Amino acid sequence: MTTMTVTGDGIAKLAGKVALVTGGSRGIGAAVALRLAEDGADVALTYRGGAERAEAVAARIRAMGRRGWAVRADSADPQEVGAVVDAVAERFGRLDILVNNAGVGVLGPIGDITPEDVDRVLAVNVRAPFLFAQAASGRLADDGRIITIGSCIAKRVAFPGASLYSASKAAAIGLTKALARELGPRGITANVIHPGPIDTDMNPADGPSAGFQASLTALGTFGRATDIAATVAHLAGADGRYITAAEIAVDGGFAA
Repeated sequence: MTTMTVTGDGIAKLAGKVALVTGGSRGIGAAVALRLAEDGADVALTYRGGAERAEAVAARIRAMGRRGWAVRADSADPQEVGAVVDAVAERFGRLDILVNNAGVGVLGPIGDITPEDVDRVLAVNVRAPFLFAQAASGRLADDGRIITIGSCIAKRVAFPGASLYSASKAAAIGLTKALARELGPRGITANVIHPGPIDTDMNPADGPSAGFQASLTALGTFGRATDIAATVAHLAGADGRYITAAEIAVDGGFAA
């Protein structure tokens, strides 16, 4: 059963808004796309692989009475990034919320990281959020939102082997603060959320390293994708209007 978040006058909090969620076919991205739709937004989501999963998420959005669209786009391709932002704005008639969620992770000793690894991770985790924000900046309505999914190891790296991934996620911090300054005069906010260990198919709470990851948090447990989605929804709504340039940890106390 879908629970809709509404205002005091009974109107869905994000009614009339249009959101674009990158990497929305599974995990955190899917949870974000569905939560924004529950709150009243029409949602477009990108995917690179797994068309059936992406279409299933879009179908669930449409079942809520929202417009849902799954569009294939490789975040590593600069041409596809700009094209998908334009396509979403034209298809839905506007764009209010950009969630930069798509990401890739390559972990391992620095000596084992290849130039190809570096190129791919930086293309998806650094260049793509910049290019999505750049393209969206010309399409976003005033008082729009840019929300980027960072990582709990963007600032505190509690284990070895994360040099490339940590560097790529740290870049989201600088991008977010600069966007907040540049777009603030239009009422557009920019924030970054740093998830801790989150139970997804890519990093399951019963995986081989789950116990170690959970032990690094104050709560001693994994979070859920819906925990991240709830924070995105708060930032995306009217209650988030005065939050910008912020780093928000949803990490179970990993950063404590």
